[in-house]
Amino acid sequence: MWHEGKNPDFRQRVQENFNRQPALASIRAELTRVEQGLVELEMPFSEKLTQQHGWLHAGAISAGLDGACALAAHTLIEPDVFALTIEFKINLLSPGRGERFLFHGEITKPGSTIIVADGRAYALTDGPAKLIASMTSTLMIVRGREDMQG
Repeated sequence: MWHEGKNPDFRQRVQENFNRQPALASIRAELTRVEQGLVELEMPFSEKLTQQHGWLHAGAISAGLDGACALAAHTLIEPDVFALTIEFKINLLSPGRGERFLFHGEITKPGSTIIVADGRAYALTDGPAKLIASMTSTLMIVRGREDMQG
């Protein structure tokens, strides 16, 4: 069981945090699932986010996975602290070809100072979902910063 009780309003907090992120809005990401320790984002294919071969650009994939992992961390922490990504490693496993993309972020190791999350990105079409990338993300818990919100 995750750290139940730290923030019973974690779904609202994640939604508010998501709503304040212009980077996720710019890739047209949608928040589609929020559970303790898990967040999923989806986005439609857009030619504006492709590389020279017409596949989804690694930067867009990274942004989606980073967003999902960081928001997953916010499901577990107290309302007055924040999680910031301090490192991630991404493996691009297959070309980003699909009609939609799913970014799944899940907490692997919760902590009071450092949280580790794993992410997986899938291309969605009429057939089965295809794994296109994986990420391991390290997030730092920040306390006492009045200049930060949500």
